[in-house]
Amino acid sequence: MTRLQVLVADDEPLARERMARLLCEAECEVLAEFEDGPSLLAWMGVHPPVDALFLDIQMPGPNGLEILAELSDPPPVVFVTAFSEYALRAFEAAAVDYLLKPVFEERLAKTLARLQAKQVRRLNGADWKQILPPLQRIAVRAGEGTLLLELKHVTYFEVIDKHVWAHTPGRHLQTRWDTLKEVEQAFPEAGLMRIQRDILLRPEAVVGCRPLLGGRCKVRVAPGIELAVSRTMTHRLRVRLALSGDRLN
Repeated sequence: MTRLQVLVADDEPLARERMARLLCEAECEVLAEFEDGPSLLAWMGVHPPVDALFLDIQMPGPNGLEILAELSDPPPVVFVTAFSEYALRAFEAAAVDYLLKPVFEERLAKTLARLQAKQVRRLNGADWKQILPPLQRIAVRAGEGTLLLELKHVTYFEVIDKHVWAHTPGRHLQTRWDTLKEVEQAFPEAGLMRIQRDILLRPEAVVGCRPLLGGRCKVRVAPGIELAVSRTMTHRLRVRLALSGDRLN
């Protein structure tokens, strides 16, 4: 059986190292690892084609689909994701393969068998552009005018003085909404989670988690910014983030 030559791209160091280790144990040759899309694109621009790319969906800068849309002839792609439901439907429709985090050996073996049998469909950049979901934007106040902010830059929404504010690393922007229900209705497939009555979290923004007394937890979404999660939502959020115990601190 031919040894597969693969690439791994994931902005989470532990997830990237785990994926590379599992692939090496499965006798694949991991040619390179990347933490963001630009470095991946630069590498692929000067190196020969590979047998497969294991690509995280959410990364700083362009997401996985946007990266592939930049390539005229991308390799077979296996997406690695924790919870992007809208993307999973798009990937299934395109007949590509995907792995849910945390990745386990048995599921990876099935993916590698599909790659060996050339059962993972190859799509070109134009195909990926067709699959890209509509750009999700938020109208926020900018002086007397309006600024359009992409949802992927928001860490969480919060109701303050009967107005909804969008929080990003380093900025707090007032939106045109008055309730969090309006935000949820605007982005029904974004997977936003109401972790408190007045806070709506974008789970992809979480970079750390620590337990609190009483079965609750706090999540870190930016340097120095932690949000308390209600007891009811703590378990659901841990499942969503594929956490067991308190590994992410």
